[in-house]
Formats: sequence, structure tokens, C-alpha cells
Amino acid sequence: MDYDPIPTVVPAEPLDVEADTTNLRAAMKGFGTDEQTIIDIITARSNAQRQLIKENFLREYGRDLIDDLKSELGGKFEDAIIALMMPPVKYLCTQLHRAMAGMGTNESTLVEILCTKSNEEMVEIVKCYEDMYDRPLAEHMCSETSGHFRRLLTLIVTGVRDPVGAVDAQKAVEQAQQLYSAGEAKLGTDEEVFNRILAHGSFAQLRLVFDDYKQLSGQTIEQAIKHEMSGELHEAMMAIVECVQSPPAFFANRLFKAMDGMGTDDNTLIRIIVSRSEIDLGNIKDEFERIYNRTLVSAVKSETSGDYKRALCALIE
Repeated sequence: MDYDPIPTVVPAEPLDVEADTTNLRAAMKGFGTDEQTIIDIITARSNAQRQLIKENFLREYGRDLIDDLKSELGGKFEDAIIALMMPPVKYLCTQLHRAMAGMGTNESTLVEILCTKSNEEMVEIVKCYEDMYDRPLAEHMCSETSGHFRRLLTLIVTGVRDPVGAVDAQKAVEQAQQLYSAGEAKLGTDEEVFNRILAHGSFAQLRLVFDDYKQLSGQTIEQAIKHEMSGELHEAMMAIVECVQSPPAFFANRLFKAMDGMGTDDNTLIRIIVSRSEIDLGNIKDEFERIYNRTLVSAVKSETSGDYKRALCALIE
């Protein structure tokens, strides 16, 4: 079930850092801003290339490109462009921090970022978060969440998941039985067992477990989780299950929800489109069209406007 990730943003070949630097400076210098040039350059370079441009900008003009962009742009357009200019792991850390800052916690953002990562990615995020905020991610998260939900996220953040691709078919049969015994087979639910198995297994291992579960109980793991869990824990478990089965479908569903109904969840829209653009936004786009029978671009166009719309569409197409 592993898929070939198709990015929508690939490195520009050849890259002319000098020309990009000069053109970005010209687009922001003097009266008015040339937003189209900014979009054309920043959305059509890989993140590594944007970092080279940023370094060159500082060398040539003694100015911080991100600061200049912030002073010239505004609103959601600014948010999207600044997100593109940050190294990916740093950007996700700012999103985690924002989800926990101030009153209340945006659990949905925590789930989307933490439950979809391999252990290797998690290690990077944990290190980067502490460097940026001088506070361990696990500690900050524990102060903002509670119960079995907190326990699940803590297991994920502390990096207990097996390495990518690690599988043990015999163990999968046993784990499927353990899940069955902890849920459907008894009155009440033993959440600890679900937490342990879903936080520890590699995605490849969990795929086997879920297949065995269906054979054993006649129900899918999703049906079981629906019956046994509620609230944030239910959302987190479902996110893991969906990502095990198909990350592109998981993100396509998140994008749809971000644009469904009244108002648009722009933070989620920007975060997924930017953070997946160099990974698998091509696959997400295909899944979106398959599931919802309309293109992702048409959905984004109907929910956004102006330069913000042009920037997101440039990343998708």
C-alpha cells in the first residue's frame, strides 16, 4: 500500500540565485510591491533553494528577506509566503507552538502534525522545537492536553515508533488479538492497549495489524475505534489509521474539511499545501479529486482570493 510520493514543487533547474535575489529586491523596492514576481519566484523554488536566496539577499543587501516580505505583504498571502520561506521542520514547530499558545489548545493541529510522522521525522521536530522555544515539546504538550489523548501524543513525541518499514507478521496477529480483547471483546475499553500498539508500530506493521483485525473480528479497525473512543483520542487514533492506509487521502480529507461549510480554516489550508508541496501534494491532489469529484485547485479558488489565491494555486498546479 506504500505509494510513490509526487511533489508539486521541485527544485528549479538551473537556479540563478543572483537573478532571484535582484528580482525580489526590485519587487519590494520603492513604491508599491510587485506581488506576482514574488509568487513566481518563491512558489517555483524548493525550500533548500529559497534558503540560498535568503542567504544571498542578506549578503547582497544586508537585509533579512523574511523581514522585508513581512513589511511588504499582508494577511493570508503573507502567511503563505512566510511559511514557504521557513525551513519545513521550523515551520511545523511554529505551528505546534501556535496550537498550544494562549487560551485553549488546537488539538486538531497537534493531531495532524504529530500523528502523521515517522519516528525519524519526530526526532527532528522534537530537537528543533526545543532549540526554538527553549522548552521540550513533550513538556509543553503535557501541560496543554490530558488523559489518554495526552498519553498517546506523549508516546509519539518521545519517539517510541519502530523504524520505517519494520514488520513482524506473527506479532501483527497477536497485536490484532490484543486490540480485539481491549475493545470489542469486553465491556468498556482498555485505551492503554490501543495507545501502545498505535504509537509503537511502524506504519507498515500497523497495516498488517489492521488487516488481521478485520479477519479476526469481521469489523474494520475504524469501526472499532468509532465504537470505543470519543473526542480527541478518537480523532488522533483515526488520523493514525488513515495515515497508515493512505497519507494522501488523510490530507485530502483535512483540506476538504478546512474549506467545507461556512468560512475557511486558512491555517490548515496553508499548512498542508505548503508542508506537503515538496512531498506528496501531487498525490493529495489526485485523492482529493477522486474522493470529492472536483479538483483541489477549483476548491481552493472558490475559497480564497487575490494574491493569496494565486500563491496557493501556483503551489498546487
